[in-house]
Amino acid sequence: MDANDRAALRHKLIEQRLALPNRLELAAELQEVLAVWLLRRKEKTIGAYWPIKGEFDPLPTLYRWGENHPERRIGLPVVDKEHGTLRFHVWYPGCPMEEDAFHIPKPKGTEAFQPQLMLVPCLGFGPAGLRLGYGGGFMDKTLAEMQPRPAAVGIGYAHGFLPLLKPSALDVPLDAMLTEEGVVWDREG
Repeated sequence: MDANDRAALRHKLIEQRLALPNRLELAAELQEVLAVWLLRRKEKTIGAYWPIKGEFDPLPTLYRWGENHPERRIGLPVVDKEHGTLRFHVWYPGCPMEEDAFHIPKPKGTEAFQPQLMLVPCLGFGPAGLRLGYGGGFMDKTLAEMQPRPAAVGIGYAHGFLPLLKPSALDVPLDAMLTEEGVVWDREG
């Protein structure tokens, strides 16, 4: 699949996601899937994302995960333009925020940390840990460069399953994939 095909597919998947008639119900179901999946995880730090373009919002579930557990930290990405990677800064409800270069809110003035687990938004996903993101490469490059590499779990709606998706040269496979229908795959479980 060439870059033009992927761009067209991304556009189509965003339109489909925004048009899901029951997206709020699907989001509530995915909140539950994520909450139950996190129960068996041992990580204390999670890198997440600020939802855009109809993405699933993991932050309410993560807030509940961290509530009454001061050792647990949630981070949102801050783009490192020089390296084309992401750094994660502590996020909590009500923390100061500012827009990044892509007009996406990011924490302002909070501590940076390296997450042990990253929640990776998926426009689409395929077999064997493949994901289709927005095409900027930030998540893949960040995962490829982080040492130690955090566990990477894809989050998205089941409508985005692409059974014939082929990897591109820079794709970093996910360790797990969650949708409103449940755990699609989990290399550890």
